[in-house]
Amino acid sequence: MKKIKLSFFIFLIILGTIFFFRNDILDFYSKLSLRLPGVEKEFIDLLKETQKQISTPPPLRAEKETPESFLTREGVIYWTNIQREKAGLPALKENTKLNTSAELKVQDMFKNQYFAHNSPAGQGVGDLVEKNGYQYILIGENLALGNFENDEILVQGWMDSPGHRENILNSRYQEIGVAVEKGIFEGKSTWLAVQHFGLPLSACSQPDEITKSKIDSNQTQIEELRNTLEVLLAEIQSIRPKHSPLYNQKIEEYNNLVSQYNAIIEETKTLINEYNNQVKIFNECASGI
Repeated sequence: MKKIKLSFFIFLIILGTIFFFRNDILDFYSKLSLRLPGVEKEFIDLLKETQKQISTPPPLRAEKETPESFLTREGVIYWTNIQREKAGLPALKENTKLNTSAELKVQDMFKNQYFAHNSPAGQGVGDLVEKNGYQYILIGENLALGNFENDEILVQGWMDSPGHRENILNSRYQEIGVAVEKGIFEGKSTWLAVQHFGLPLSACSQPDEITKSKIDSNQTQIEELRNTLEVLLAEIQSIRPKHSPLYNQKIEEYNNLVSQYNAIIEETKTLINEYNNQVKIFNECASGI
């Protein structure tokens, strides 16, 4: 009987203590739910603009000239691919945009009377091909001036020059454009020849822009939610008493937003990993790895 009375007395003491400190206890357990998740800021390894490579060996002047000189675009491409075939390389495909950029180069050199890769206005081969809508990873330009006997002799002249030979036999090039034209240069009738070699941007699989847009959208949403959570947290902490219906309503609202916040973060992490893998593949392709 004494044990029962003692147990009942202890129960009353505990109950009284809980009642007396009820606000502090409720406040303690409520605060447990009010911890804004600590999230490290995610950084996307954005697709860095691939370092575009341009090869422009010193222009070639004919050492031996002939009055019967005659050059053609088709012949220059043919003999260029013959040289590549001898080296075990695939033939270059003729590209109309590169033909156009090569033609513009020839015309500009005759018009402004210069023989160099950069025009007096500072325009180079990269500017010319991009102006014609040719997006590239690698571009090259060979220039020749003089009355070469024919297309074969012209190409052989380039082959005898280390820098031009390197362009012709570059295994990474896939396309070619050529222009040959006869006109007045430095006061005499002569030929100008231009080769434009290219590895187009489309040769490498590019990262998915839809994935990138989704990441950008998610990051904006994450930032907005985080700001909302911080404002809501401050509002909750200012509410008195801590166990009121308004307080509990705000706690529930806050925790629901936290769940949404964390879900978007996890989705974004997955998208970032996916996008970065695509970037890695593209950059390896672009650098020739």
